[in-house]
Amino acid sequence: MPARLALPQLAALLLLAGCATLERQGATPQASPPTAAPKALGDTPDEIERKKLIALYGGDYRWPKAENYLNEVLVRLAKASETPTQPYRVTILNSAVVNAFALPTGDLFMTRGLLALANDTSEVAAVMAHEIAHVAARHAFLRAEQEKTAAVITQAARVIQNRQKGEEVQASAAQTIAGYSRQQELDADRMGIAVIARAGYDPFGAARFLNSLARSSGMRAALIGQKDGSKPDILATHPSTPERIAAALQAARQIGAPGVGEAARAPYLAAIDGMTYGDDPKDGAIRGHKFLHPRLGFSFQAPEGYALENSAQAVLGVADGGAEALRFDSVRAPKDKTLTEYLTSGWIDGLLTSSIRSGTVNGLPAVFADARAGEWNFRVAVISFHDDIYRIIFAVRDLTEATNKKFDESINSFRAITPDEEKLSLPLRLRIAVAGPTDTAANLAAKMVLTDRPLEQFELLNGLEGEQLKAGDSYKIVAN
Repeated sequence: MPARLALPQLAALLLLAGCATLERQGATPQASPPTAAPKALGDTPDEIERKKLIALYGGDYRWPKAENYLNEVLVRLAKASETPTQPYRVTILNSAVVNAFALPTGDLFMTRGLLALANDTSEVAAVMAHEIAHVAARHAFLRAEQEKTAAVITQAARVIQNRQKGEEVQASAAQTIAGYSRQQELDADRMGIAVIARAGYDPFGAARFLNSLARSSGMRAALIGQKDGSKPDILATHPSTPERIAAALQAARQIGAPGVGEAARAPYLAAIDGMTYGDDPKDGAIRGHKFLHPRLGFSFQAPEGYALENSAQAVLGVADGGAEALRFDSVRAPKDKTLTEYLTSGWIDGLLTSSIRSGTVNGLPAVFADARAGEWNFRVAVISFHDDIYRIIFAVRDLTEATNKKFDESINSFRAITPDEEKLSLPLRLRIAVAGPTDTAANLAAKMVLTDRPLEQFELLNGLEGEQLKAGDSYKIVAN
């Protein structure tokens, strides 16, 4: 938890959107890696780094069916790769974000969120083969060398010429490194598609997964009222998803026509059947625009229209295309300070001391205030509950009577969790449903416990775009 929240930086943080790439989509956890990861006697630096990454993504997720199946696929891919003697292992991360990455040691990591989005073995094999390609091509090492060289050149330009020239060189170097990373991603896609084809999997699986990734990103953007951010940016670290889909399709067509390899949908769905879906309830659960935390015993409701994300550091919310934002977190209550003293202790910039007022929220001691920084206005509330202080911050450009009213309603929704809400916060699970002769996407979607756009989410989870269901086929749904 940062000691100080600078409001302009906070506003920017709240409005950040995730990039859409094969190995990273959606908001990644915002917490810094633990300064001291769990360390056993004799841990190597590589093992320490591995443990830090696992801790950053909520720990590992144990689901033996999926772990065993993924490792079987990984063995098959490794044999078909350019480095068949390199040992690989895969770890499932306990995170709802869609992400995968690899360490140079051959350690592959995949989140629950990515496994939920993939629809068959060839799709998840494409992700793993992409990461194997990064390891085989030593992309992490090569990019680090590029960054070191760029840093040396920039420093030299500043010393020999002037600061302005150094900044120009730095900007040019950043563009070069970004382009270099973009090419690495395209190369890893191409190499990975060749590997899955040699392993006997459908080479078109990569393009299908990238398409689902693009749709997932688009749905998230629509939920918060933002336009689709898929246009390529020359300074983007990765190629845009449409660019990668086109390249992946071209690479697959050079291998053969659709149907040339094995998709293996049924065994993949069997491996993930029953896995946790979405946030782990031990870290709180988002249900619509309500956030529930049964372990800590509270409930909080964001205003209507807010799309919430539960990161490792805070609950973040965005609405109205980024014109409004929310941050909700907690800190341990200092023993020697009142709520007012805590609010004015310097952890937040731009506080308007004349606006500070004391009160209660559902019988809990609370202090409220306003703050201002640049073009942003802020509503701040700190609430004492058990031994913690819960901090609610709203950011909005125009603080009107209407926005004040809905912020007040949201702040006053904080309270002890009810038994019904505890039931609502039970873990969500991926379940596999077999379509009957009369089943449609709409009536299977109606069985889902998701409240935001259930039909769209059902189609996204199953790689469907308006198609009719096939009787006897299996489909993913989300249930308690």
